[in-house]
Order: sequence, then C-alpha cells, then structure tokens
Amino acid sequence: MSVPPSIPRRRAGAVAVTAALAVALTAGSVLSASAATEGTGRSSLRALAASSSGVRIGTAINTDELGSNAAYDRIAAQQFSSVTPENVMKWDAIEPKRGQFDFTAADELVRFAKQHHQLVRGHTLVWYNQLPQWLNDIGPSLTKKQTESILKQHIFTEMRHFKGKIWQWDVVNEAFNEDGTLRDNLWLQKIGPSYIAKAFTWAHQADPKALLFYNDYNIEYDGPKQQGAYDLVEGLVRKGVPIDGVGFQTHLDTQYGIPDLETTMRRFAKLGLKTAETEVDVRTTLPVTAVEQSAQNAGYAQTLQACLLVKACISYTVWGFGDEYSWIPGVFPGEGAADIYDENLVAKPEYTALQSVLRTAKGVPHRS
Repeated sequence: MSVPPSIPRRRAGAVAVTAALAVALTAGSVLSASAATEGTGRSSLRALAASSSGVRIGTAINTDELGSNAAYDRIAAQQFSSVTPENVMKWDAIEPKRGQFDFTAADELVRFAKQHHQLVRGHTLVWYNQLPQWLNDIGPSLTKKQTESILKQHIFTEMRHFKGKIWQWDVVNEAFNEDGTLRDNLWLQKIGPSYIAKAFTWAHQADPKALLFYNDYNIEYDGPKQQGAYDLVEGLVRKGVPIDGVGFQTHLDTQYGIPDLETTMRRFAKLGLKTAETEVDVRTTLPVTAVEQSAQNAGYAQTLQACLLVKACISYTVWGFGDEYSWIPGVFPGEGAADIYDENLVAKPEYTALQSVLRTAKGVPHRS
C-alpha cells in the first residue's frame, strides 16, 4: 500500500527522555507491556472521551483490512468515534484514469462509519503526492486555466459525492517546506500561491457544511514552518476565505522532544480556528527499551492532554492503531513500534497512557 511521505526528523530542543518518563508517570501511563489491557464498553477510548471531554478519538483506517479482519474491525468500531481513510480518498485512488472515478473503497469506509456511529475525516483533496499518473504525465504541459479547471473539478466531484457524509476535510495537505516557504509542486508552479485560497473556496461551495482544514507535519514545533503555516491561515481568515481549522499531524519520534502543542494550538485558535491532531504516532528505535517505552507513553499522553486543554481542539486521531500496518518501518529503517496496538492487535502501554489521560480528564471542564 502507499504511505504518507517521509517525515523529516526535526529536533525540538534538548528534551531528555528522563523528562519524558516523568510526564508518562504523571499521566498514569503503564510502563509494562503486560499491564496494558484493552478497555471495552465504558472503558473504551471513545466512551471515555465522550464522557470526559467530547473530543472525538479517531484512527486512520486501512481499508484492505476492513471487512476481512474481524479483530481489526472490532477495534476500529469499539475504540474510535471518528475514522480517516489512509489512502482511498486520495486522488490516485479516486480518479486513477482521467474522468473515471472509483469510490468503492471510500464508500465502504463511510458505510462502516455510519454503522458504528462514527464521524469521517476526509483525507485529502489537494496534495503534491499520490497524484494519478495521468495527471503527472500532463502536468508540465498544462496552462494555469487548465490546471485550475482540473483541480476545481476534482474537488467538486469528490466532495459532492460525499456531501453531508464528511465531518472534516483536509482540503490542502503539506503545502510548506521546513524553511517556511511554499513547497514547489504542480499547483504552485501552474496556479501560484492562490491555489490554496481557491481550493478552500471551491471546497466550501461543494459542501458548505463540512469543516475545512489545512493539514501539515512539523508545524507542532515552533520555527519557520509553523510560522509559514500561521501566516498562511491568518491571511486566509483575514481575507474571508472559508477555512475552519488547522490539522497538526503529530508524527513524533522518541529521540526528539515532545512539542508544546497546547501553546501552539492556542496560538492558531486565537484566529478563530478549530484545531485537530490528525495523524498521531510515536516511533522509536528497535528493539524498544524501557526508557524508550516511557518516552512513547509520554508522547501519547502529553499530546492528548494538550488537545483536552484547548477548547478549539475537536479531535485526536492516531495514524492507524496496529504496528503490523504502520508506515514507519518502510520509511525509517530501524524504527517502529509507533502505534497503540502491537502486530497481533494487542493493546500496548501507549493505549493505556491514552486511557489514563481520558480517565483523569473526566469531570474536568474542557478549557479554552
């Protein structure tokens, strides 16, 4: 299967793993794999979140497993109140040949979500990656007008197909370089920087009730990339472009620091925007040591705590839940164990860390 792009390893300052251990312990995280048990019913992640904060706890879904793996289906249904397609709503899957649309797998995910009373995050409409081959082939010869027409048609076709069924859309995904400049992609080359505002405008026209997000990685950390994203969305808001929120992917690594997501999300929330953690995982070097396990627990606990403390944060989504299906080993050799269930879909201490945070948050007002 195709996977998200490589996430550059951005150092976030000298945050020692011993400090991460302290955070994990404070959050009530369990450090022993044998102590991790999966909650069901009122102790499931979705139930605990519903009773404590109202934040949606979500997961990305591998539709190759959906309907063919009973354990996978059970966990996806019981533990999460929102779902995101890993790949089946991306352009290469939806329109593999020009003018020929295939919504089969995406429709099945939406059906699964409806059956289990889950909301759906649409991922993603405008991205530089996973474009269909026909678009890559003709891209260099397109004019600005032709490129705008193709992009607008794609947004309208996909969004109108799912109109009224998608809660949040990642309208534009990963538009920035690490230095805060716009990524040099087909859309920037042919349309210019205005492609972003146009995409949000067309998306709103296609489905006025869907929440429209800008989504990116490494904007969790203070620096030029975050500033570039902030300047972008601030400009969109100021100009009246219909953007509703910012998604922080939150792909973390234990060898780097845990970002101050609470402060960052508050910064964006002051623009009147919603926030979401959209693709959370915490990778580490293999084999996992006790200290690295503690740091993973801390990464999950602290990022969820940040969402619970910021009223504008409406969802917390892990990027898949089983290590067997993780994209990490294929992109970062020697790293993995990034998810909250192991290769056999047994709950890990990371799961317990999230569960503990949600239990602690019960009865605590969702702060602004």
